[in-house]
Amino acid sequence: MDKKSELIPIGAAAKKAGVSRQSLQYYLMIGLLEPSEITVGGRRMFNNKAVERIKLIKKLNESGYPLRAIRELFMEGRTNLKGSKK
Repeated sequence: MDKKSELIPIGAAAKKAGVSRQSLQYYLMIGLLEPSEITVGGRRMFNNKAVERIKLIKKLNESGYPLRAIRELFMEGRTNLKGSKK
């Protein structure tokens, strides 16, 4: 299976991670993650690592961490998921 076939669009990534599309768009807007790839047409695509990061954001947020604190954790490198890129 090649890398391109592993990429999924924002709606599918949100569904797979168990968050709403709006939540995922908000995570992108505030810098919690970046798309794995952006197509020529401007579609944001996500790989499995990005989906795992979204799940981690959701889990941390549900356990009481505000999104700002989660972003700071990622920026400090205090998680094992340093980014959504390969």
